[in-house]
Amino acid sequence: MRTDIAPGTLPAREHLPVRPGGTPVLDVVIPVYNEEKDLEPCVMRLHSHLARTFPYGFRITIADNASTDRTPQVAAGLEASVPGVRAYRLEQKGRGRALRAVWAASDAPVLAYMDVDLSTDLNALLPLVAPLISGHSDLAIGSRLARSSRVVRGAKREFVSRTYNLILRGSLAARFSDAQCGFKAIRRDVAERLLPMVEDTGWFFDTELLVLAERAGLRIHEVPVDWVDDADSTVHLVRTAVDDLKGVWRVGRALAVGALPLDRLARPFGDDPRDRGLSGVPGGLTRQLVGFCVVGVLSTLCYLLLYSLFRTGAGPQSANAAALLVSAVANTAANRRLTFGVRGRERAMRHQAQGLVVFAIGLALTSGSLAALDAAAGSPSHGTELAVLIVANLAATVLRFLLFRAWVFPDRRGDTFTAPHGPAASAAGPAYGDGTSTSTTGTRR
Repeated sequence: MRTDIAPGTLPAREHLPVRPGGTPVLDVVIPVYNEEKDLEPCVMRLHSHLARTFPYGFRITIADNASTDRTPQVAAGLEASVPGVRAYRLEQKGRGRALRAVWAASDAPVLAYMDVDLSTDLNALLPLVAPLISGHSDLAIGSRLARSSRVVRGAKREFVSRTYNLILRGSLAARFSDAQCGFKAIRRDVAERLLPMVEDTGWFFDTELLVLAERAGLRIHEVPVDWVDDADSTVHLVRTAVDDLKGVWRVGRALAVGALPLDRLARPFGDDPRDRGLSGVPGGLTRQLVGFCVVGVLSTLCYLLLYSLFRTGAGPQSANAAALLVSAVANTAANRRLTFGVRGRERAMRHQAQGLVVFAIGLALTSGSLAALDAAAGSPSHGTELAVLIVANLAATVLRFLLFRAWVFPDRRGDTFTAPHGPAASAAGPAYGDGTSTSTTGTRR
């Protein structure tokens, strides 16, 4: 994964100004490979639609990635004869490679792409890019799986598409509905920061782009589309599916170890300065509660598993202490990074030491519960022990959050921390490392 990204964060989104002449507002890229038959009808239809309906300046860029038929000649002819059409030739295959090259070279503030078969109804193009032009969203995607979408395709492709999106939701905690629809747009300022982080050059490019954008807290707008399957599509489903699964594993691993500097894609929270400085309102309380609960549930499961394991060779008090110690260290580390957004090694040992004090309080609660149970029941069953420990841990969890927030990771305006992640970071939980929305390194709010 690429990490050599320019430091800093994205500015607040603003409405793009109307440009009557000169640089177009929208650059629509059509990636093609051996499409000599469909290319000209596609470009002419798209150009006619944009000329009639799109209120801003536009450009259509044909991204030919290593075609071996007459596609380059057709593209050159269209560039010469149709205003606002540009041909771009790459000598290597890969849809992702073509999009990366053209988007990186474009000067248009909004970048889009669509498949050459025009399976998606063009009436969705303006709704796709409008939120990006207005400054409301960072990326936009067409969705064939939205309730109001109208889709005509075979059962095989329907099954593959829905299965793939279920895999993304289950493995990468993705919340967007359709990763593979060839109908997407992105603001250029976002693309400049996001594209260097995207490693794939083929069909998984779209998915990787969306997952990283979502984890960075960028806003993704979804547009229901009317879509008709192209019966002549040359996409190899099995090979593409295997490559996509490899990509899911690679991205999931990178997120789990925190290998991506997603904080460099952060946006300010709204355009009104009052949004970032409300007096008397604790910063990020809801997000921290969600993140703490996710970490807490996983820590409790880990604790119970360890307790059951240690209980086979030790008494209940020793097993409880050992299990609680191991899970407490992991819990403090996870909450430090995921719930309260603190990164780096500074104060890490101090935080762990404070976490051990909190652990001691939890140990006193749970050990006291076990002692009370033993005094009341004599020799309680293992199931009864677990039930009592669950109740005791719930009480210890509430106290742990209060101590973490007020003492271990306090909201100090004079201290320098990396600002906490956004809501999706909490929802994703510790299994995937980086969260969604981070802000600049500075005063925590």
